[in-house]
Amino acid sequence: MKEMRTDRKKTENRSWWIAGVFSFLASAAFLFGARLDSVENVDMRDYSLWAALFALTIIIVGLTRLLWRGMDLLQEKVASERNGSDRGVTYVFKFAKGHDDLLSFLLLLLCWLPVFLAVYPGFFVYDAQDEYVQVATRAFSTHHPLVHVLLLGGIICGVHKLTNSYNLGIACYIILQMLLAAGVFTFLFSFLRKKKVSRTLRILGIAWLGLFPTVVMFTLCSAKDALFTFALLLLLICLFEMGTEETFFTSKGWRLLYVLSGMSMMLFRNNGFYAFLVMIPLLAVSMKKHWRQILILSACAAAGCMLVNGSIKLALHAQDNEYQELLTVPIQQLARTYKYAPEVFSKQDRDILYEILDEEALSLYTPRLSDPVKYRFNNEAFAKDKAKYAGLWLRMGMKKPLIYLNAWWMTSYGFWYPDTVINVYGGNTVFTFTYKDNSYFGYEVEQPGVRESKIPWLDEVYRKLSLEVWKEKVPVVSWLFSPGAMFWFYAFLFTWLLNNKRYEMLYPFLPIFLLWLTVLLGPTYLPRYVLFFWYALPLFLAMVEIK
Repeated sequence: MKEMRTDRKKTENRSWWIAGVFSFLASAAFLFGARLDSVENVDMRDYSLWAALFALTIIIVGLTRLLWRGMDLLQEKVASERNGSDRGVTYVFKFAKGHDDLLSFLLLLLCWLPVFLAVYPGFFVYDAQDEYVQVATRAFSTHHPLVHVLLLGGIICGVHKLTNSYNLGIACYIILQMLLAAGVFTFLFSFLRKKKVSRTLRILGIAWLGLFPTVVMFTLCSAKDALFTFALLLLLICLFEMGTEETFFTSKGWRLLYVLSGMSMMLFRNNGFYAFLVMIPLLAVSMKKHWRQILILSACAAAGCMLVNGSIKLALHAQDNEYQELLTVPIQQLARTYKYAPEVFSKQDRDILYEILDEEALSLYTPRLSDPVKYRFNNEAFAKDKAKYAGLWLRMGMKKPLIYLNAWWMTSYGFWYPDTVINVYGGNTVFTFTYKDNSYFGYEVEQPGVRESKIPWLDEVYRKLSLEVWKEKVPVVSWLFSPGAMFWFYAFLFTWLLNNKRYEMLYPFLPIFLLWLTVLLGPTYLPRYVLFFWYALPLFLAMVEIK
């Protein structure tokens, strides 16, 4: 009896600790983010900030424990009804028996088709012109993933040669991406059906992926983010299966899918490569029984990625002499220090700084976006003496650590502050418009494409969703569009599973959180960098049902 009481006490203490850590971090995100959003600076010497942090943490701890309990009850209710027939949903929407996958596939395409016609030939934006030009001019660089450059540029150039239409080439690429998206999402819902996830949740998942604007925008967008996220979603499904089914390691199909999805994820985004490499030892340590197979499969995926990338780079003679993408945060930190505390630079330090960032570049510093400064970074000078410039960065950081922290937070807080308004491009003029109060999504069609809407009123709806701020001002609804809010939902779900010791369900969180960490080191905060929060939502919501 005494041992039972001791175990209960340990369990309770553990639960309080998990809730406490989660609540402290969430409270800090809310309070720090609010200050960054309003005054672009967090004053760590502000005692009222720490008092508010203490009070808010206490409030969120209690709320977190209450919500955990509610989710426990919901899971028990769902488990008890698992053998039911979902009659309420069946009468509203009934899948034809044996044709669930086909209907899922067609429904998704049917949802996207009107939007595709409205924004025809599709959203050709976010480096799209640059990638196309590389293929058209045969002058390649590794600034963008070469696999995507060849796929996007190759289709557009090929179709243009046959039809003399750039728009048709862009449309062919978007249609291919729509088909891939429908196929991956159909596989997801087939997987959830085999896991006995309720039809209600699967239908809601189809509605979410078929209709929610953020998903639709990027499914119809030429940026590499969609293909990257499709591959990641397949990898997450593999990790879900790996944790819940011992047969994963005896199935050739699942092992092959793990290798191919991991390799594809790394090919379409460089940060996917870094996140995958870090994930390997964490996964191997977590699953000690199968660590050899995990290492072998992961090594095959990484080797496949390097082989494909290396071969393409060699064949295309692609230039690989850029450092600014990796140095986004240090560049911003030096620029912010130069702007707000120029006196800390000695004459010698100033001369060293000008070698890699001239005065004009430094004058372009904007807190939320590193592009204006980093695009003028002198890669050649940096390559000649990296240690010298690393020493400069370190010296300035030791003198002004709070400026460094705020410089980093200003380009990343949108990924962890739920009430962020995405307006990092405000005032920038692009091909067909000037960003004003919102830059949630690029919307336009870059040259050589031209917007030829077949449904103008629906095109206008997506223009407003992309470029107007109203959706981010509506309580509750705004959080559905917010990268920061989506992150904390995933973090909350993770802590709930951790509190319930559902360790086998936690493996899909590994790449999610590792990728999130990599984007914190990126040039700014945009939904496109964390698209997986929206695409993977049905998979993670299914964890609430599975007991």
